[in-house]
Amino acid sequence: MKYEGQEHYEITVAGLRRRLPIVPITDSLWIAAFVLWGDVELTNTCARELADRLRAFRFDYVVSVEAKALPLVHMIATYLSDPERGRYFPYVVCRKSAKGYMKNPLTVQVKSITTAGVQSLVLDGVEADRIRGKRVAVVDDVVSTGGSLRAVEELLRRVDAQIVARAAVLLEEGGYRNPELISLGTLPIFTR
Repeated sequence: MKYEGQEHYEITVAGLRRRLPIVPITDSLWIAAFVLWGDVELTNTCARELADRLRAFRFDYVVSVEAKALPLVHMIATYLSDPERGRYFPYVVCRKSAKGYMKNPLTVQVKSITTAGVQSLVLDGVEADRIRGKRVAVVDDVVSTGGSLRAVEELLRRVDAQIVARAAVLLEEGGYRNPELISLGTLPIFTR
């Protein structure tokens, strides 16, 4: 979409309308910043919708990426749980750096459209053992180029986890392409 100085982009996601600020990424690229943090209504509504769509798949864990997707993945796991039977759906988070408490962490490098430079994506060895050989669904808030998603996939390959579903609230236009990605909508990117 052509950037002509607009400050906001209006979007409807899971039946909820939001006004997103348009922010520069480079001198010639702008994005509509979609941030779930602090928006409890939007986070819960999107999580419920994604959980409903993920129920069509059989998997043991939800896997996500630190940090913006954390409230989303927590709520998805909550909606997939059955507390009356004492069954709570587990999730694992790939961290952006190794932590002192981690044992034998696995690390890959990732380049994100919204972060300058190369980052690490880390899976604690304890959690790696937990999901080794398991069926997983990978969830993120927004998929742009797919760099973070591919980094998670690499970590999961290293532990022989089988990815049975990929889901995101939004997919940015012109980037990652996978017809199997479950998403609730599309975000434009803005260029001159």
